Amino acid sequence: MKRTDYCGRIDRRYLDQTITVMGWVHRRRDHGGVIFVDLRDREGLVQVVFDPDRAESFGLAEKLRHEYCIAVEGLVRPRPEGTVNPNLVSGEIEVLAHSIEIFNASPTPPFQLDDENLSETVRLAHRVMDLRRPAMQQNLMLRYRAAMSARRFLDAQGFIDIETPVLYKSTPEGAREFLVPSRIHHGQFYALPQSPQLFKQMLMMAGFDRYYQIVKCFRDEDLRADRQPEFTQIDVETSFLDELEIRQMMEGLVRTMFRDALGIELPDPFPIMSFADAMRHYGSDKPDLRIPLKLTELTDLMQGVDFKVFRTAADLPNGRVAALRVPGGGAMTRKEIDDCAPFVAVYGAKGLAWIKVNDASKPNEEGLQSPIVKFLAPDTLRAILERSGATSGDLLFFVADRAKVVNDALGALRARIGQQRGLVEAGWRPLWVVDFPMFEQDDATGAWAARHHPFTAPKNGHEALLATDRANALAKAYDVVLNGWEIGGGSVRIHRPEVQARVFEALGISVEDQQKKFGFLLDALRYGAPPHGGIAFGLDRIVTLMCSAESIRDVIAFPKTQRGQDLLVEAPAPVTEQQLRDLHIRVRPSDAVKAAGT
Repeated sequence: MKRTDYCGRIDRRYLDQTITVMGWVHRRRDHGGVIFVDLRDREGLVQVVFDPDRAESFGLAEKLRHEYCIAVEGLVRPRPEGTVNPNLVSGEIEVLAHSIEIFNASPTPPFQLDDENLSETVRLAHRVMDLRRPAMQQNLMLRYRAAMSARRFLDAQGFIDIETPVLYKSTPEGAREFLVPSRIHHGQFYALPQSPQLFKQMLMMAGFDRYYQIVKCFRDEDLRADRQPEFTQIDVETSFLDELEIRQMMEGLVRTMFRDALGIELPDPFPIMSFADAMRHYGSDKPDLRIPLKLTELTDLMQGVDFKVFRTAADLPNGRVAALRVPGGGAMTRKEIDDCAPFVAVYGAKGLAWIKVNDASKPNEEGLQSPIVKFLAPDTLRAILERSGATSGDLLFFVADRAKVVNDALGALRARIGQQRGLVEAGWRPLWVVDFPMFEQDDATGAWAARHHPFTAPKNGHEALLATDRANALAKAYDVVLNGWEIGGGSVRIHRPEVQARVFEALGISVEDQQKKFGFLLDALRYGAPPHGGIAFGLDRIVTLMCSAESIRDVIAFPKTQRGQDLLVEAPAPVTEQQLRDLHIRVRPSDAVKAAGT
């Protein structure tokens, strides 16, 4: 038999034609001697009817069970009146089976494919069956359409698809890497790349002025809903364009992907917000603009108050006191309010203060309900209400600490409250976040690190700050955010070797280490490197948003669990002693094994 078309594409065009379809038995129903089979493939379902007058095919149909893989040849005819299914492409027709071939039988599947209450562990352990579910098939088909849209757009803009190495060298300035031991070079290791960053920059120096790659990247870090140890980037780099031109072009890429894959028109242009404003108003550099809540700055107001908790934080060089106003939040129960404290504690907040505004016209203990009201003067309370815009019936949450803790805690609480109280507006809210700091300082150690990566160019006029005022040096860096998810990040790169050396110096990387770790880059920069910049989009994240999925694992064919395991193939797994000897490796027993042995 030769397949005529996919099951989900059989429609009225094929009426009165004899066709062949192939797929899996989705459902089988025996109605008074007539057997109906819903046959499924990646494009959808078609109803097949087996007539008892055709004894041979009917006899085989009686043996069919869920997930049998079969081929059917038959006549396409209209469905009887009253049985049309408008939700299916094939809903107006059915196939009257003439003959059937069973390619393979199937035991009872580990779960029903239409079961919506499956645990993720069961799904991942039986991923092949999970991928047969229509929802997963649709997700991966959407991923394919999005990726192809990106390729078409970039091809049309003159970008060239160039592959870069997967076996790289360790550069420990970023996240933790996956290491690959070398069999040939005793005691030496490759690293799997966290991104093709330096290779794509060197491609610019080599004259390939527009590069792209849909590429696997690797990071050995703790996982969560929007992270995997291996993930896919749409990686882009271009020469001779400035920051604004790169953003405009890449905005066009995102807009085209959503139009082609979903038929959705994103706003044009995307709004732009500085990093400083994002942190001030939303406590996050990836704010979900569908949530209309904003933070209120109170640090200056609290520098003269008697309430020690607020004043101490306000007096810190990097301290902050801020409030989050929840309209109508006065209706929240005490338990709902108290449950927010352990939530913000995860982000380092030592406490969460609150005030219920029962009567905004009385900024005192009569109109305001809270354990902290008695510690704040009426003038201070009045100023808090005015700044926040709080009215009767509202609730105010407060966090006072180092700015990072305040931002992380209230930023996360803002998102949580917005979701819980149904404040999330419908639609798509993209955003460019720009003017990131060049560096960030570790509060515990005082060490400086690059906010994006150490190859990001400083903004015009900020080069002098690399040596004199690192804290206030801004970068030509930009992130694109969509509905609270960072879906892409990039920057204009450093193209002059002396500036790159100064950035390394600001990060405390010695001249010797610069040459040891990045000598190949510094040498390439010396030979007429062009101005260049780029961006990397997280394809997994973009498709997750497109599918309204809960996790990027729902848009990756064979993902890892949150513990970095592949339950289908049972990886990672031990290897043989011979393999370890070939790699010159000896595995030490873990502390847990040692403890068990003693």
